[in-house]
Amino acid sequence: MADGRRRERALRPPAWLEELVRTTPPPVPWRDVARFAVAVPAPLAASLTVGGGLDSAAALGAGVFGTMGALAASLAPQPGPLRDRLRRIGAATLFGTLGLLAGQYATGGGWEPVVVIALLSAVAALISAVNAALSLGSLQLLIYTALASGLVTPLPAVAEVGFFFCGAAWATLMTLVQARTEQLDPDRAAVATVFTRIGELLAAIGSDTAPDARRSLTTALNTAYDRVIRSRSRSAGRTRQLSELAGVLNAAAPLVEGAVAAARAGVPADPQDVTAVHALAAAITGSGELTDQRPAPLEEGHPAVRAVRHGVRLVWNVVGDPEERASAAATRPESSLRARARDLADRTVASADTRAFAVRLSLCMTVAEIARQYVPIERPYWVLLTVAIILKPDFGSVFTRAVQRGAGTLLGVLLGSALLAVLPRNGWVLVALACSAAVLPWARNANFGLFSVFQTPLIILLLDLALPGGPGLVGARLLDTLIGCAIVLVFGYLLWPQTWRAPLDEALRDAALALDAFVDAAFTGSPAERRRARRRNYRALTELQTQLQRRLAEPPPISTRAAAWWPVIVQLERTSDAVTEAVIATRGGEPAPDLAQVAVLRRAIRSLEDDVRAPRAPDDAELHAEGVLAPVAREVDVARRLVRDAAPGRRTSH
Repeated sequence: MADGRRRERALRPPAWLEELVRTTPPPVPWRDVARFAVAVPAPLAASLTVGGGLDSAAALGAGVFGTMGALAASLAPQPGPLRDRLRRIGAATLFGTLGLLAGQYATGGGWEPVVVIALLSAVAALISAVNAALSLGSLQLLIYTALASGLVTPLPAVAEVGFFFCGAAWATLMTLVQARTEQLDPDRAAVATVFTRIGELLAAIGSDTAPDARRSLTTALNTAYDRVIRSRSRSAGRTRQLSELAGVLNAAAPLVEGAVAAARAGVPADPQDVTAVHALAAAITGSGELTDQRPAPLEEGHPAVRAVRHGVRLVWNVVGDPEERASAAATRPESSLRARARDLADRTVASADTRAFAVRLSLCMTVAEIARQYVPIERPYWVLLTVAIILKPDFGSVFTRAVQRGAGTLLGVLLGSALLAVLPRNGWVLVALACSAAVLPWARNANFGLFSVFQTPLIILLLDLALPGGPGLVGARLLDTLIGCAIVLVFGYLLWPQTWRAPLDEALRDAALALDAFVDAAFTGSPAERRRARRRNYRALTELQTQLQRRLAEPPPISTRAAAWWPVIVQLERTSDAVTEAVIATRGGEPAPDLAQVAVLRRAIRSLEDDVRAPRAPDDAELHAEGVLAPVAREVDVARRLVRDAAPGRRTSH
């Protein structure tokens, strides 16, 4: 029996491979499915209906470019506020258009297309570090440059861009219609549910339903963190919306602890707190607004009740306290054009990671362009397209995407080629396009590979309509895909040992030390020293965000560990902002802080670095500070707790 078990273990694939291909089937987003099925094939159907059917090359070209625009604009939106969705659509459409125009200069042979591809790749890598919308746009820039380099239609370039815009406008209209009819943003709804469950627990204290309410709160809290972290891992870059929600969840921790303590002690909560918690839930969803006055602090009563009131006041500050908004407004002069330019430079050309990625992406795309010119295969621009899709410019895991995208693209090529072999060139092609498009939103939530399985046939069907080919294209597409995957794995992964690992722990320690130096300079240094320390602090946080983004794209357990650290990173950003606000307050006339309290704060911040290096038991002691340092002390307290909860070897639950 033991020998049998050993043989069974020997026959099993490596653990990393099991994790690489494992996926939990996500729920079907039916509204997105319906939107994709209608929005993507509609421009092609309209063009063929008006232009004379499949026999008209001009009508086919117009329909293909319109459908490509609709596809780019349909894939762009992610769950979140409508303005963020429209911003992503705008970036995808604009950069897709630039790619179509740039692709006109990347055709043929010689060194000129090589230079064009190399420069565009470097630009795409740099702008992808700015935010999520521009990261998406940089991907569209590369994809449509690759497509335009090999897609030839009888239409002039201006007409191609015009039909691309029309398709994108149609898809944007479908997004607006869906936004008007759908329910609340699921990320906000999950966070708001936490406060609803807190209110239910406070109301149930002393009754038989209190244990069930406590379990419901635990489930809601876990769901909210999972939801926000999962959305963050799918996002291509920095998103203010998700960072704000993570900040709300972080701030809710003392309130959760107070509510649980009150329930265990059987001490009824103040009715004002129950009302306030439900008001917070309504404010998060946007269905209500907070009043001008938050609940007053409690000086007497049971400690658990006072803890609940303290937690309510903390969250009130984060969600919408007028004083907090006024304090934030006071910091706006710091966000001058020069400050924003410095921040942009820090994320792009001043970042060693961004520069390295620009070189790596340019190298891979240049090699792919050389392969396009010299590999004797029909339509070898598919090599460029494969490399652009796999080496997606968002600082994610190269290895994971190369394997998943490569395998998915291969399966997609086989599926698309099979559809071309069995489908007649008539209305059935539109049906196949609609079906492939409808599966995309579901597959995207699963993993990169499954998304490629259904995205590739859609692209193949479109390209074959514009440029019909014979059965030999199946082998050509398969070979091009393999060449593209090999280019990425060799020139984008194996030659760069630093991409095999993302030193998140080291980056966390560096960020903690930079924050300590910022606090020191903020209250004891000169204005010039304070500015330099602030820039170093935020540069360290930018590096930390980059390392996090890379690890979130890796398979478990790396991504699982990174997800546990993300609330810590958000909290470090909040702490840095609190230090900045304290500096602004002292500059505005508030008394300067006691240097002894500054020293206590610095010791607490330096202990964060020790906690990352060597986890210690939780410490319930709280920092106490007065004046402008009080908000900073609260943020440091939250950061200390989160670091110790997320440290390796510890598992906590609320």
